[in-house]
Amino acid sequence: MLLLQSARKPPRSQGRIGLAIAGGGPIGGMYELGALRALDRAIEGIDLTRLEVYVGVSSGAFLAAGLANRLDTAEMYRIFISGDSHEAKFRPDIFLQPAFLEYLTRAANLPRLAYEWWRDLLTDPTGSHLSDVVSRLGGLIPTGIFNNAEIERFLGKVFSSRSRSNDFRELERPLYVIAVDLDNGQAVRFGGPGWDDVPISRAVQASAALPGLYPPVDIRGRHFVDGALRRTMHASVVLDHGVDLMIGLNPLVPFNASRARSRPEGLDKLADGGLPVVLSQTFRTLLQSRMQVGLGKYAQKYPEVDQLVFEPNEDDGEMFFTNIFSYSSRQRVCEHAFQSTLADLRKQRAILGPVLARHGLRLRDEILDDPDCSVVDGLGKAHRPTDTTARLRRALDDVGHLIEQRRRSRARSSLRRR
Repeated sequence: MLLLQSARKPPRSQGRIGLAIAGGGPIGGMYELGALRALDRAIEGIDLTRLEVYVGVSSGAFLAAGLANRLDTAEMYRIFISGDSHEAKFRPDIFLQPAFLEYLTRAANLPRLAYEWWRDLLTDPTGSHLSDVVSRLGGLIPTGIFNNAEIERFLGKVFSSRSRSNDFRELERPLYVIAVDLDNGQAVRFGGPGWDDVPISRAVQASAALPGLYPPVDIRGRHFVDGALRRTMHASVVLDHGVDLMIGLNPLVPFNASRARSRPEGLDKLADGGLPVVLSQTFRTLLQSRMQVGLGKYAQKYPEVDQLVFEPNEDDGEMFFTNIFSYSSRQRVCEHAFQSTLADLRKQRAILGPVLARHGLRLRDEILDDPDCSVVDGLGKAHRPTDTTARLRRALDDVGHLIEQRRRSRARSSLRRR
């Protein structure tokens, strides 16, 4: 589903495009990658690795950080989906490693709590202080099931090779990774003033630390968790950069069972799926409603900005019922997102075309109308670059981009004179 909010005061666009990517667990990230591949293929004139500003939340931070580091959608597909990249060997099991250190740290408190319980029981037979001891037993419960340290190490390795950087300050374009400070509930923009010295990989680890699944991430003695706890996309961070066009991706939407085309056998009502399905629907509803309220406010506050937000359709059972940790489904989900996004672009082609044209972009009809178009088209062959060849390719890409920028600038000037 494509949510389009056209600028109320169409600007004379300078081609400034910003990207905000929400979270949604590993499968949500795979959906977003498929959607990005569709935009990459279907919109002429857009370079997702050279946008004005990037904002990533939770799993969306993986993709935003990659694009800001000049990792295009083709290479990220090879790394995270097909696994044939020579850049890095991604293992899905790094998301599911038990947090043994967290378990041991919590278990170490058991002798002290047991002693306090026996002491209070002997000194106070009435048990008036027993409730205090029971409440402290909550400290024995781990704050996360899985360990996210290996995720940070993997990203650090990817962002520190092939002319890329794990330092926000060395990137060509602004990147903001959003996490929430657990002790005060406030959102922190890693990459912004005062927080740009934190390694990008560490910031992504913090932004994706979903409470209950992953332990909070300690940075400077403060503990950070998933950035989606505060807002869904944090699109205002993009809009504050003075962009002309904001593109957003949100993979989590509530499921409309009354319009569903398919659902698991025996699941007539969502309540039949038990607590996991009920919680999923509740969480998705909260995230989407909060995002829609934000977009309404942004339309008033930023009247000269066009806003495009891509998300699954409300009857999309494929996305709702797929386990967010089902890595075996990642190719299917990525292809599904690719096709869904192309369908959205086709459906709103007449309205979307003039909006994109304001920003020097054009829909590729040959892609939209190709029934055999696939997410793997245009990937090309995986290269095994050295650091030297990577720098050379980057330099040549910079030259080509500069030439294209000047050509588009002359074209815009010509249109204004008319």
